[in-house]
Amino acid sequence: MAEHPHAALVRKGYDAFSRGDTVALRSIMTADCTQHVPGSSPMSGDFKGVEAVLGYYGQLAAETNGTFRVELEHLFVDGRGHVMSVHRFTAERAGRRVDMTGGIMFRIVGEKITDLDECVEDIAAVDEFWA
Repeated sequence: MAEHPHAALVRKGYDAFSRGDTVALRSIMTADCTQHVPGSSPMSGDFKGVEAVLGYYGQLAAETNGTFRVELEHLFVDGRGHVMSVHRFTAERAGRRVDMTGGIMFRIVGEKITDLDECVEDIAAVDEFWA
């Protein structure tokens, strides 16, 4: 059975993120997309607009000296413009390491990603990692 187009779009995004391909990422997001990052660390907050979202991704790489990695594990679709991902993310920073399960609820409109609502397994641990 063929993969749902929305799942394929999100899978393409994870692949582009892993390769650091900002051109591909920009092509699948709306200009006004927003990524919501949980917690209260300096990396938390709402990143509004594709440039801000891509800037956030650049910060992830810079703050971890390029060690931030995400491995997609599962995708779930509802056929109404939502895709929920489950992934594992790892990184090292300032003598600390994070290895955790997380996910993102994607909203897709017109075959582009408009919203990314990120969730993590342990917000306190992620906040401590970025502190």
